[in-house]
Amino acid sequence: MDLSDRSRQSLIPSFLYSTAASRTIGLERNILGRSPVSKAAPAATANDGALMGSVVAQAPNEPGKIKLYSPMFYAACTAGGIASCGLTHTAVTPLDLVKCNMQIDPSKYKSISSGFGVLLKEQGVRGFFRGWVPTLLGYSAQGACKFGFYEFFKKYYSDIAGPEYAAKYKTLIYLAGSASAEVIADVALCPFEAVKVRVQTQPGFARGLSDGLPKFVRSEGALGLYKGLVPLWGRQIPYTMMKFASFETIVEMIYKYSIPRPKDQCSKELQLGVSFAGGYIAGVFCAIVSHPADNLVSFLNNAKGATVGDAVKKLGLWGLFTRGLPLRIVMIGTLTGAQWGIYDAFKVMVGLPTTGGVTPAVPATGLDKLKAA
Repeated sequence: MDLSDRSRQSLIPSFLYSTAASRTIGLERNILGRSPVSKAAPAATANDGALMGSVVAQAPNEPGKIKLYSPMFYAACTAGGIASCGLTHTAVTPLDLVKCNMQIDPSKYKSISSGFGVLLKEQGVRGFFRGWVPTLLGYSAQGACKFGFYEFFKKYYSDIAGPEYAAKYKTLIYLAGSASAEVIADVALCPFEAVKVRVQTQPGFARGLSDGLPKFVRSEGALGLYKGLVPLWGRQIPYTMMKFASFETIVEMIYKYSIPRPKDQCSKELQLGVSFAGGYIAGVFCAIVSHPADNLVSFLNNAKGATVGDAVKKLGLWGLFTRGLPLRIVMIGTLTGAQWGIYDAFKVMVGLPTTGGVTPAVPATGLDKLKAA
């Protein structure tokens, strides 16, 4: 590669100028996390051309290893999603509690510090974790669907597009896969989110999920649990699209520009550190993109019979975009970084590669063989 090509790579994403063969290699590296060619690969033949049409990475052959894209692989990703989302959202319940109350009653909860002070004075330390059970169960269900289906749809859409187009439009693959997964994940989350918001923002409504859920259903009906589904989609789908696409891109850039050795030569500890850093940066973008819808979800789930128009009228456009935003940036940044760290730690624990990043360049001889095929 000459200097002009190197300069162009630093400014333009690689999928905009790479050749068909290099795009195929880039797809299997960036999306599947494996190198398609080994140094000892035999010369390509005409019959090998069929292999180029598949984006499925070779599954590990070692006994006990999880085969990529097998049912066990997706089960492992689902379990990792449960741990990453359920645990992290439960851990930041105090922040979420203050944020929701700032959105609903800004005259009482005027700032982050005063909000914590009001809660401590009125409800004591235990009050900071009100609603933790629906949070744990709801976001565990969401995480299972979010991460499990993301891995599924990412490969599914890659197979539909084919190697060349999937590599050329890899960011679109990330966006489509994450959006599809989140549509399903929010259906699982929505009932728990409705009860959580009501418990957190209306003291005395219920102690938690066990008494809050039947009380909510008696008051609003079973369909009332899904009253906030559309705003939830409005909040979570852009959030998740940003979360996954920006994470994949940021991690790739970290390995490409900030670490002087290929990903597969980095220690697992360093790789997990990259996952956390990439997740935190992605989380900041996520919070900004999804915050107006987050305000709507809190408003609609707190007031019986409320509409989107009511929320906009009361909060105003400026308030819709900014009320509670600084706290949510801190919360979502930490949350997203921890989620990717936990998710990838779980993948490492079961013998799977971490998410995102690049692998070492394929030797020129191997690339020539791919071109010849």
